[in-house]
Amino acid sequence: MPVRVGTSGWQYRDWRGVLYPPAVPQREWLEEYARSFATVENNNAFYRLPTAETFASWRVRTPEGFVMAVKASRYLTHLKRLRDPEEPVARLMDRAAGLGDRLGPVLIQLPPRFREDVDALDACLRCFPDSVRVAVELRHPSWWEAERPLRTVLERYGSALCWADRGSRPVTPLWRTAPWGYVRFHAGLARPAPRYGRQALASWAGRLADAWPDEAEVYAYFNNDTGGAAVVDASRFARAVAARGRTVSRTPEGPAGGGPAW
Repeated sequence: MPVRVGTSGWQYRDWRGVLYPPAVPQREWLEEYARSFATVENNNAFYRLPTAETFASWRVRTPEGFVMAVKASRYLTHLKRLRDPEEPVARLMDRAAGLGDRLGPVLIQLPPRFREDVDALDACLRCFPDSVRVAVELRHPSWWEAERPLRTVLERYGSALCWADRGSRPVTPLWRTAPWGYVRFHAGLARPAPRYGRQALASWAGRLADAWPDEAEVYAYFNNDTGGAAVVDASRFARAVAARGRTVSRTPEGPAGGGPAW
């Protein structure tokens, strides 16, 4: 199983000329994206949960083997703050089922001010079907103080602690809590901002190669979408991963319409 590399979302107008040829209409961007990448993290579901029909249409529009990770609705994570998770989780899974075999992991990203509450997280993870992989991105430092109970809960459900980068450095502990991994890149320090430098990408490729055997599946998504930085950085990261002897999913080699390779 490869390291699957993609971006967080695909509907960005400033990606014209970077990933999307200017002549390709916005309604065809997902198809164009899926020609270059084998996976995407769907952020739309966080802001407004799409209908089952919309999820099903994304399945039809993407090729066999394409994987779409889905970010859980902010209703569950930010408004409910994991309280009474049964109905929000059931609604999410009922709608996301339209993706069929395209459905990848579900990402639960908690607010930066959400302090450690391992019991609430336990109750939430319990609501997901065993067949669904769940990654958890925690952002308040109090979670790391509860290492033992937190790791126990994540391991119990086979959930991956999301490894996150901000400012070209890890902002989460690099704990392996599942037989698979999930990494998010929010913003680098290179220019033009918010790009990542080659050394930062090479360092992350090394961390993944050291932590995961080649047969493990790892999902890596770039969230620094401004100016197409995510597209360029994802491509460079994929090459850095391949240089470490790891199998990696497809990424574009250069800008839409040709030009120097990234």
